[in-house]
Amino acid sequence: MRWLITLLLAFAAAIACAADAAFAPKAAVDTAKGAEVYGHVCQGCHMPQGTGAIGAGHYPTLAGDPALASWQYVALTVVGGRNGMPPFGVPVDGQMDAFAAAYLSDEQIADVVNYVRGHFGNKYKDKVTASQIASLPHPGAVAPAR
Repeated sequence: MRWLITLLLAFAAAIACAADAAFAPKAAVDTAKGAEVYGHVCQGCHMPQGTGAIGAGHYPTLAGDPALASWQYVALTVVGGRNGMPPFGVPVDGQMDAFAAAYLSDEQIADVVNYVRGHFGNKYKDKVTASQIASLPHPGAVAPAR
């Protein structure tokens, strides 16, 4: 029973954390770039300095994380979500995915990936582009009509 309560609390915390993006005006998120995207969407869970948090859920640290060496890992995590983190790059039928707090364009995802990989003690210099993000699988995305 205890594990079920822990699981439910972690899930509720992840949903609440993702909802932090709703506190920023939609127009602010729609036009945000790297640091602004992080501030509006990511820092509610990963904290302002990228240190992550542990409480009702586990929000990984981004500061000095060796997994960030792979831009693809970071980008796929933002696009499709991971371990309770909602997807941010997956529109469904022109609508936001029900579990996504915000829809980010491929350009915004590239910007925030570059921001995280170049801040919080991370020194990765290679930059990802919107076209590289577009080439990644976007799970759940609706294929364009032909």
